[in-house]
Amino acid sequence: MPNGIAKRDLPSKDCAACGRPFSWRKKWARDWANVRYCSDACRAKGTREA
Repeated sequence: MPNGIAKRDLPSKDCAACGRPFSWRKKWARDWANVRYCSDACRAKGTREA
């Protein structure tokens, strides 16, 4: 029996730049409330095109 949480049960958000949903990642655990973008490319683009 596997340990942990299933990927489908992880929290998700919509990217502020592209609008696509993205899921929680372990590297974002401490700062999940402030994560707004799904990738570095979207962060560089920002909300200018949205």
